[in-house]
Amino acid sequence: MSDRLAQTEVTIRENRLKSIIYYSGKASELAKAEGTEKFVCKERSYSQCSDCAQMTASTITYFVRDAAVVVHSPMGCFANTPLNDTQFRNSAIERGEQPDKVRVICSNISEKDTVYGGTNKLREAINEAKKRFNPSAIFVHSSCATGIVGDDIEGVALDMQEEIGIPIIPVYCEGFKSKIWSSGFDAAYHGILKNLVKEQPEKNKKLVNVFNFLGSDTFTPLLGKLGLKPNYLVPLASVDRISRMPEAACSAHICETLGTYVSSVLESDFGVPKVKSPAPFGISWTDNWLREVAKYTGTEDKVEEVIESEHRRIAPELERLREKLSGKKIYVFAGDAYAHNVGSVVSDLGMEIVGITTLHHDMQDDTEGTENTLEALVKKTGEIENFSVCNKQPYQVLKILEKLRPDVMIVRHMNMTILGGKLGIPSLLEGETNISAGYDGIITTGKRLLALIETKGILKTLSEYNEFPYTKWWREEEDPFYFEKGAKQ
Repeated sequence: MSDRLAQTEVTIRENRLKSIIYYSGKASELAKAEGTEKFVCKERSYSQCSDCAQMTASTITYFVRDAAVVVHSPMGCFANTPLNDTQFRNSAIERGEQPDKVRVICSNISEKDTVYGGTNKLREAINEAKKRFNPSAIFVHSSCATGIVGDDIEGVALDMQEEIGIPIIPVYCEGFKSKIWSSGFDAAYHGILKNLVKEQPEKNKKLVNVFNFLGSDTFTPLLGKLGLKPNYLVPLASVDRISRMPEAACSAHICETLGTYVSSVLESDFGVPKVKSPAPFGISWTDNWLREVAKYTGTEDKVEEVIESEHRRIAPELERLREKLSGKKIYVFAGDAYAHNVGSVVSDLGMEIVGITTLHHDMQDDTEGTENTLEALVKKTGEIENFSVCNKQPYQVLKILEKLRPDVMIVRHMNMTILGGKLGIPSLLEGETNISAGYDGIITTGKRLLALIETKGILKTLSEYNEFPYTKWWREEEDPFYFEKGAKQ
């Protein structure tokens, strides 16, 4: 076991990847600073809203088919479960797989438990999860409350693992621990790698790990042209399939933010090469991604023919879309590397990227030699003058949109699309991350944007009747990052 997996918890991103939650300037300047400490993760003097590492961990663990999750927390940390249940069922149907549902229990600790400890309730919840669901494994999520009181969830897990006879995986995802809520992805993967994943005696040269969220099956047709098969991880996979992920020929992901830690450990500890090219979004990025996958799977003799064939296949429709979308101004607001992916796609549609905002930015990668996706985007599109990092602050994004006035915007998180609509800007929710991948993803994105632009008239009318809850002073302040620059009202 490596030093990383010997640790109880994975190091948070501020310390491991020097991640930041604030930047405003040119994209090229941020890209050139990779691997340095020119920019550091600062405290926010004001935060309107945020997200939580426990929630991001849940996007991994809640959707394992034959596992259960115990959330060791007050009931509030459990509140998103009905939405997760709907997502689990619908995504399985979309992939043509058997529908499923989440199997989650909350220990429901009280105020008294946060003083005297809640390990007895944790034991009760684990026993109840075993009795109710009969799972192949149980994940135990920590929370802010149990992290503060110092409940030993790993000790309880080790004791009860022997008692009930299945793996119990601690996931240290307290929300207060990191300013970068993507640290929750790493916490979930750390628990999986440390407690579930096993060395595999043989490799399957036709199998490619694809770390993704819940999403449609876009990688089967893409990889199938090379005679390969995607191993979608972790959502919708079984415990057994997860444990065998080292048998794949290589590991890839839909964005570096999601897959950086798990793919790095698989390469260093289990000998599974990581695909270091940017994820397959946009024509040239998909070309390069396929070439690297082909190198690891022994299909280099096929890949150039496949690439040329795919270029020819999408050319007529791509040309039609470019004629209609060329010159349209677009703004992208999404997670770190996924925003770069979207930028790659819309640039192939001939659109003008007037601005990109990412929720955070990793200043380095877990694996040496991984291509810097922001640098690759600037190389492909040219300078992006209005590039910012903002961890989902509506009061700031509003001012960015008012300044840039794009024709359309793409947003990764559903509660931010409303800002564009209130300003009369058609906003596309990129909730399904797989749909824009590969060559077909470019065409699909173009069609969705065309349909969306047609709503501009009604949104403009609605914007005339909208009001925002901000003071006159803030509405008149020109700099969205006024507070981050040390200014005070």
